[in-house]
Amino acid sequence: MDGILGWIVGISVPFFFGLGLLSALDAIMKARTAQGATAWVLALLTVPFISVPAYWLLGRSKFAAYDAALREFNSKIDEQIDDLRKTPLGDLMVEPEEAEDERTRGELLAFQRLATQPFTRGNHVRLLIDGEDKFDALLDGLDRAEKYILIQYYTIRDDEIGTQVQERLVAAAERGVRIYLLYDEVGSHQLSSGYLKTLRAAGVEASGCISGRSWLGRFRLNFRNHRKIVVVDGRLAYVGGLNVGDEYLGRNPKLSPWRDTHATVEGPAILGLQYSFLRDWYYGSEEILDLDWTAQPHAADQRALILASGPADETETCGLLYTHAIESAEKRAWIASPYFVPDGRVLGALQLAAMRGVDVRVLMPRESDSIFFKYVPYTYLPEITRAGVKVFLYEKGFMHQKVMLVDDDYAAVGTANFDNRSFRLNFEVTCLVNDQAFCQKMAAMLEEDFSHASEVTEQDLEDQSFAFRLAARSARLFAPVL
Repeated sequence: MDGILGWIVGISVPFFFGLGLLSALDAIMKARTAQGATAWVLALLTVPFISVPAYWLLGRSKFAAYDAALREFNSKIDEQIDDLRKTPLGDLMVEPEEAEDERTRGELLAFQRLATQPFTRGNHVRLLIDGEDKFDALLDGLDRAEKYILIQYYTIRDDEIGTQVQERLVAAAERGVRIYLLYDEVGSHQLSSGYLKTLRAAGVEASGCISGRSWLGRFRLNFRNHRKIVVVDGRLAYVGGLNVGDEYLGRNPKLSPWRDTHATVEGPAILGLQYSFLRDWYYGSEEILDLDWTAQPHAADQRALILASGPADETETCGLLYTHAIESAEKRAWIASPYFVPDGRVLGALQLAAMRGVDVRVLMPRESDSIFFKYVPYTYLPEITRAGVKVFLYEKGFMHQKVMLVDDDYAAVGTANFDNRSFRLNFEVTCLVNDQAFCQKMAAMLEEDFSHASEVTEQDLEDQSFAFRLAARSARLFAPVL
């Protein structure tokens, strides 16, 4: 027995150290930050038995397979893409050269280059506050579908509201509507096979977001598709923070009431949401869907842009979006996020904005669905509050919304949290609205949220026990994977 054990140890030790070395080389070549590469290299070379599996589950930050699929996608419909982006939009595209001053021109140009999509006129974006508003609007939209429904969620649950959505999709399919459903395998890991079987029996085409080309994709914790998109007939769309599940209606006693924000979109900006879904669908199925790309302007005439970000992007578009918006702020920059783990670049932008007199506020939940985020709100308190950033903890239940307001110029509603995972590792989507009236409505919504929140200071952290303060500081060590 000792001989067999010695043989196993003799083989496994060099094997794992060899894997550690190869993985360290991969980390050096592919990690997005020098700090991340350094941390992984040290771990992979010293404790490979633990760090090698962890690296391949959590450490990689570039999704090469999706990037390859996009190149394949682009090569197949290169000319069509040009048509989809430009021809149907015509005069609805906002040209940065039209801006009244150089500052605004630069802002618009940067946003559009990040999104690789134009700002468009003729949109109507409407806030849906909390689950009841969102699901009433969504179920109504599904009932009115005539041609097709594109539906994509990180989490879909087989519960009361999940069953209602399922029933609407089945009914739509039975009246001849084409339906394409994407779900994330990790976020929807509790979704029953019976739920999907019922949909497929009715004619709904359903697929996991990541595992379409590789069964290994369902086991990766990185590269999750966190988008929440619904498009009905190319005329009405939904995007925001709410997945499909009873907890989003406040039916989870531990996280109730649930505070969240979604939005409906009408107008040419819908094409950006369709395009994002089309690429994700192609990754799993290699199928290019036949969709309506005719831009239909709305009388509300709001300017809007869709930014779909992810780990296959050439630049860190999501983090740069937030950084650019904060740096553009002159009067206020209000951010609401359930998970606040900013990197150094965004943290610096927040500090500098506050130092130049901008009203910078960060709203987070007091109660969290994650043990780590019980301490995270306190992790950044000293350095940001000293600069003048105000931190508020929402007291009225669990807050899950992902919104941003900059002056009365830009408002964002989307799926991205204010953390490394959303900025670098997940597929996210953000609707950015350049409209004063919409910004004022978001301001009123956030003012109501602040009225149910308590401002926290550095002294609040100092008043905590040593164990709590240690946990808060330690939580920052996990920032790259939170």
